[in-house]
Amino acid sequence: MCRGYGVYADRMSRLAAGLRTRVAAAVYPVFYRLPHRARIRIVRLLVPTYTVGSVVLVRDADARSTNPGGRLLLLRQPPGRAWSLPAGLLRRGEAPVAGAARELAEESGIVLRPEQLRPAVPNAVVHHHGRWVDMVFEAEVSAATTTLRVDGAEVLEAAWHQLADLPPLTAPTARLLGRYGIGPLAGEPDLV
Repeated sequence: MCRGYGVYADRMSRLAAGLRTRVAAAVYPVFYRLPHRARIRIVRLLVPTYTVGSVVLVRDADARSTNPGGRLLLLRQPPGRAWSLPAGLLRRGEAPVAGAARELAEESGIVLRPEQLRPAVPNAVVHHHGRWVDMVFEAEVSAATTTLRVDGAEVLEAAWHQLADLPPLTAPTARLLGRYGIGPLAGEPDLV
């Protein structure tokens, strides 16, 4: 029974590939005769799109010397039960590093120039199921000389937390931090 199914699946696959080739041969000439704007609209409708945001991993520069694990800046946002990272969606045409610096300033009061942020490795984390991409950046600031400011509406609280003793995290934050070897999901395969 398995062998018969394999032969059937192989034939169907070849038939589908041949059909795709014939359809493409008929459709492409018509597609390329359309005005440029019409082609762009068709592509935007048919091609999957992703939402792009920026995330910043901000470490306490002072804690590195006293605590090898260090501390990380986390935010508590409404409804306020779990903690997350400074992050947000990019504006149309905004460079990811500029969006990261903007979101960091808006959500925590930490003002850094885009060139003070460095790309994390990996810099882009693609979430296929939610169809969004996080562009991740890192920075180090001195917690002793940095005043955290939150607006109370978008962000309820900003605080430094020991990497070895993180508070409850939102699920996306835990998965993202796990990609960088931080938090309860560190080392887990296929986190995104």
